[in-house]
This record gives sequence, C-alpha cells and structure tokens, in this order.
Amino acid sequence: MKIDKQVLATSWEAWLRNDGLERAHSRWLRWLWTLLFSAGLAVVFTLLGFLAFGRGTGAWRNLAGWAEWYGRNFIVCLTVAAIIHLLFDVLRTWWATPARLKGWKEWQRSVFFTGVPLLGVLIGWPIGVGLAGGNLSHWVSSDNGPNLIVGAVLLSVALSVALHYWFSSKARQIDAERRATEAQLRLLQAQIEPHFLFNTLANVQSLMEYDLPKARQMLASFTDYLRATLGSLRNEESAVADELNLAQSYLQLLQGRMEDRLRFEVHADVAARHLPLPPLLLQPLVENAVVHGLEPSIEGGTVRVSARIVGPRLVLEVQDDGRGLDAPPRPGARKGHGLALNNIRQRLLTRYGPGATLDVQAAHPGTLARISVPLAATAP
Repeated sequence: MKIDKQVLATSWEAWLRNDGLERAHSRWLRWLWTLLFSAGLAVVFTLLGFLAFGRGTGAWRNLAGWAEWYGRNFIVCLTVAAIIHLLFDVLRTWWATPARLKGWKEWQRSVFFTGVPLLGVLIGWPIGVGLAGGNLSHWVSSDNGPNLIVGAVLLSVALSVALHYWFSSKARQIDAERRATEAQLRLLQAQIEPHFLFNTLANVQSLMEYDLPKARQMLASFTDYLRATLGSLRNEESAVADELNLAQSYLQLLQGRMEDRLRFEVHADVAARHLPLPPLLLQPLVENAVVHGLEPSIEGGTVRVSARIVGPRLVLEVQDDGRGLDAPPRPGARKGHGLALNNIRQRLLTRYGPGATLDVQAAHPGTLARISVPLAATAP
C-alpha cells in the first residue's frame, strides 16, 4: 500500500471516528496513531506533574528529570492506550460489530465509547505504573498514597470522558465533511454532458421521420436512464444491482444509436448484487468504454460488465474490446483528461479508505477497468 498524505489523512480520520465502520485501513497505521497519541498525552501528564510537584526553578531546568518522568508517563499512557485499542478490536469482532453499532441509539453508543476507555484505564493504569518502575504497594501504604491514587483515577476518568466527547465531536465533523465531499463528487459524476443529451434527442427526432416505433423505444430508454440517474442523485446509498441496471439502461440507450456496432453483456453473482455500493460509481467506466473504446472503431465492439465476489473482496469490472489504451488519438476526437477516473478513485478513498482500488489496464484487445473493494468495508 502506497503511503501518501491522503492515505494518512483518511487513516487519521478513521482512528478519530473509532466507530468500527471503517474496516479497510491498515492495522499498523491505526497502531501508529495510538502510539503518537500516547506520546502527546505523556507530554500533558509530565507538565501536570511538574506543575503539581516541581519545587523551585531548579526542577524546571532539570532536563534529566524531565526525561525520566516523561519516559514513565509515556510507558503508562502507552500501556493504557494499547489496552483500550485491544479492547475495542476484540469487542468489535465478537460483539459490537459495525452492523450492530449502526442500530444502537445515541445513549448506547455513548455508554460503549465511554465505558471501554474507562475499563482500559482501570486495567492499564496499574500495569503501566508497574512497567514504569512504580511501586503501587508503597503508594497505598504511604500517608498521602490513597489520595494520590484516588486523584489519579479521578483525573483519568475525567480525561477519558473529555476525550470521548472531543472524539465524538471530531467524528461528527469528519462524517459531515465526508458526506459533503461524497455528495459533491457524486453530483459532478452524475452531470450529463450536453453533447450526450443533444445527440440522443437529435437521434430521436431523426428517427421520428422514418422509424416511429424505434424512436419511441429510444425515447423510453432515455427516460429510464434519466429516471435511474436522478434517483441515484437523491440516494446516499445504492446497491450493486442498481448500478448494474443503470449501466444496462445506458448501454441500451446507446445501442439504439450505434445499433449493431454496440453489443454488451451484464453478469453478476447473486451474492454480489445485494451488496451496497456508492451511487453512480460504475456508470462512468461504462461511458469511457463506449466513448473511447468502441465509438472510434468502425466495427464497434462489445462491453462486458461484471460483479463478483473474489475471496474477501467485491470486484467490479468493465471490459471492452475496442481501440485500447495504446491506440493513437483520432483527429478531432474528444480528448479525455482522466477526470472521471480521478473522481472514482477519490470517492473510493473517501468512502472505503486505501483498501479500495481502481485499476485500468490493457486487455488485448481493448481495456479493462477493475474496482476492488474489501467485503469488510461493505458491511451493512
């Protein structure tokens, strides 16, 4: 997996949300954020410790003392954070699954996401103190020991609650931004190019002069395509079956114009058809196959659209046997800028993280576009 700024940003957002709904991110990246968060939290506790117990200006200038107490605080913070991390992982696997989390009420989610960190503090704090070289029995037996322990526990509880609400607010903000980005990208994806609209209407008008039944059929296909496209714009979620139906409507519409020069096949596993999918994700690949692969060819060709489950992944493919990626551009032909492909990659990254991919490669003949999404990321 290639690590870049976008991947790191997406992984950081998933770690902040901590809702178990983003399952496609690399595990080591999530552990990296836990490590860095522990390092930052250790700085806070070290400063609080010096504010509470530092005596005189000499204590603040004692770099060895700073390093020693930061090291101890880091061990305690990392121990607590690691146990909380493990608790969330175990509970999400066996009990608080993504499907169950979606059905919980707000108060149930608050109890869960507050209770797990508190449990992690109660388990991890004494273990961390022991690993850092502290002596809990000495603390308990000292005159001020019980007060220190109670104060530390109360501080940890208050900090856990504060962090939970901070993470929750960040999660809501990130989720709102993700939805806005997805809606904007989907709107751009769904825009009907003027030449496609005008060419279709011109063909209908022309057919009305000499083949009225075919003109009616083409107009009906165009109406079905518009209805499906506008319906996708209104929905935040779609399904593989819906996207395949939209692709078929589009191909039927173009077939009325290209006639025998366009042939197509649409196949899908029964299990794959019911999986959720972002709307209008597949149609641009079908459009590219026709516009850049088949339309420039005199003999035309075939577009094959498929959806299947391969191991732990959902695989969507659009393949044509047209001119291919290496074909020289035709004089006067529309030149593609890769905007549709970049748009799809951005939507996949926004929705699923770096685990979802779009690959475009030569098929000999033609071109193959493949979308691959982890099944865990499509969990309802």
